[in-house]
Amino acid sequence: MRPFTPGDIEFQTKEVRDDPVTAADEAADEVLKRILPQPGEGWLSEESVDDASRLDCARVWVVDPIDGTREFIEGIPEWCISIGLLEGGIPVAGGIFNPATEELVLGSLEDGVTLNGEAVRVTEPSITNGTSVSVLASRSEIRRGEWDRFEGGRFDVRPCGSVAYKLGLVAAGLADATWTLVGKSEWDVV
Repeated sequence: MRPFTPGDIEFQTKEVRDDPVTAADEAADEVLKRILPQPGEGWLSEESVDDASRLDCARVWVVDPIDGTREFIEGIPEWCISIGLLEGGIPVAGGIFNPATEELVLGSLEDGVTLNGEAVRVTEPSITNGTSVSVLASRSEIRRGEWDRFEGGRFDVRPCGSVAYKLGLVAAGLADATWTLVGKSEWDVV
């Protein structure tokens, strides 16, 4: 991807949801769709028309070419390319890459999780000793005041953009938890 200047990204708004989409979203989707699925494999992407025949495929790629498009547009480095692979409807491998921070989180049932090629060992937070739990939350949910009741006490709530990026940071042990107070799509969480 070419370097960009925050606020210098042209975008359109999707008709179905009030979500922005950029030429970079569409270009990344096109490239990933061309190189990832093999014949007979399904495809589900935020930027492609859903083909229900994917439900009959043993393997399905689930992709969000740029998760966190708003952050991408605004130059906030909390967006990523998100790719997951389902086999028989079960997530077996996936990864996120944040080009802005050069963080690559990969995970699979066989190999566990790596961050930039290094194995990750995650420990459980211990809230019994007074330590706070680091929680990554949606910027828009925080702005709307939906996280106010969790502030203070045992939770250290921090705003963060992309859903997939938040999940990747938790998987890599860089935060303790993330959850959302509103529904998400498959490409956000696989």
